[in-house]
This record gives sequence, C-alpha cells and structure tokens, in this order.
Amino acid sequence: MAGNGFDLGSLHRRRSSHGTGSGSECREVADGLPRAVPVRDAKVPHGPVLAVGAGACSSFAGAIRSGELGR
Repeated sequence: MAGNGFDLGSLHRRRSSHGTGSGSECREVADGLPRAVPVRDAKVPHGPVLAVGAGACSSFAGAIRSGELGR
C-alpha cells in the first residue's frame, strides 16, 4: 500500500496503445486516482510505480499528440 492510502496494486490498469508489437517497451497506466496517473513497466507488474501528476500527464500527452516533442 502506498503512503497515500491507495493500494496501487488493486487499480484497473491499461496498456499503452503505442508499445512495440513484442511488448518489450510497453507501459501500463492506472485509472481511478483524481490527481495522479500511476505508470509501471508491463513486464514487471510488481516493480516500481511512477505516479505522475494528472495535470502534468495531460500536458505531456497533449504535447505528444501535437508533435511538439518531435520524433
């Protein structure tokens, strides 16, 4: 259980639709937290979780979609 009282292991997770076909670089994100987006490596489900602020995650995704970050 995380220090914030949430059990990150029980959250519904979804895989990125932009991972490689082999799954070797796939990430998962969890839904259900109002102010954070937990991200983990799909290959290591019991490994570390990076919790990104919801606003920062939204800005980052928008920058990717708009091509602002390049390729």
